[in-house]
Amino acid sequence: MALCVVTGGAGFIGSHTANVLLAKGYDVRILDSLQPRVHPRGKPPWVPAAAEFVQGDVVDRASMQRALVGADYVIHLAAYQDYLPEFSQFIHTNTESSALLFELIVADRGRYPVRKIVFASSQAVSGEGRYFCTRCAEGHMAPSIHEQLRAGPGVLLNLPASGIRVPGPRPLEQLRRGDWEIHCPACGGEMQPLLIDEATISPGTTYGVSKYAIELLADRLGRRYGIPTACMRYTYVQGPQNSFYNAYSGITRRFALRLMHGLPPVVYEDGRQLRDYVNVRDVARANVLVMEDSRADFGVFNVGGGRAVTVLELAALMLGAFKSPLTPEIAGDFRLGDTRHTISDISRLRALGWEPTVPVERSVTEYVAWITTQTGSREYLEEAERVMREQGVLQRARR
Repeated sequence: MALCVVTGGAGFIGSHTANVLLAKGYDVRILDSLQPRVHPRGKPPWVPAAAEFVQGDVVDRASMQRALVGADYVIHLAAYQDYLPEFSQFIHTNTESSALLFELIVADRGRYPVRKIVFASSQAVSGEGRYFCTRCAEGHMAPSIHEQLRAGPGVLLNLPASGIRVPGPRPLEQLRRGDWEIHCPACGGEMQPLLIDEATISPGTTYGVSKYAIELLADRLGRRYGIPTACMRYTYVQGPQNSFYNAYSGITRRFALRLMHGLPPVVYEDGRQLRDYVNVRDVARANVLVMEDSRADFGVFNVGGGRAVTVLELAALMLGAFKSPLTPEIAGDFRLGDTRHTISDISRLRALGWEPTVPVERSVTEYVAWITTQTGSREYLEEAERVMREQGVLQRARR
């Protein structure tokens, strides 16, 4: 059977993707550095025993060479993810490792006979996404985001271009005032979120820039040297095996660690942010699908859950899963780099036959069932928040 290398295979998405590949009969080799901030106790128990394991860094030439020998496919998921202002590290790990991957394959196709590469991108490439300004469109109204999801992206085709905006990040001073919504850059009015398609490119963070650079490398170098690629823009991936040591692990980690210690979940901004949560098993299936399907060659694909859920709604689900009588705490905290609303148009991936199958309710219950079996402590949460406040990433609005 063909050999697939999964970089970052000890991680959240990587370990689930390795399991899907093994179930389909592929030979799997995992390359992972076991970065101490994510894996402080070494190789986690969920790394599949049936996969060959190579410990090494994706930016290290010798490690990449060992991992790529005889590889037919590569799913490149290893990445540097954090909210800290370590800007050069995002480019070094994420973008340079992708360039190194091509460099090695092109130099010796006999030793590294890679047929296709799947790259982990991110919805961070789209930044704040797309919005519609009714005032600038002279009274034309856009359907709500829920109506857009029910009807599909075609419902937006008749919107006048005069009202469609791709805004940049919200100014820091605006956030410090506790003004959370996106304002039209032309008239200053509030705008309505639209589904974000793959043509929307407006990264607002260095992480997003590093991922867009990967997409450019995948297209330009892949086409030039005849190596098909596919890039996956994940939204908010949820589910078990998401390291709770890692501050980037996200909202369910923050909520769960607090609830496990009798503390209310802290909601950033006002909790009305719309999010597109997708289960990690659906993401793993999508990774393997685009690897196998030639229709995906040189494509970029949003990978989302197909549903808009507010942060407050997710908090309620977490409280219910813990059977907690507590209520969310809304103190006006905000995190630099967060988007206001992020809902993906997943029609391009659906055209290949993929559908999200795990609802957010089940993602929450699965995560809670998993994390309550792990040995960990509240200090992982408190340390991450302390560092983010010291670095100016986590701030509080003036009231």
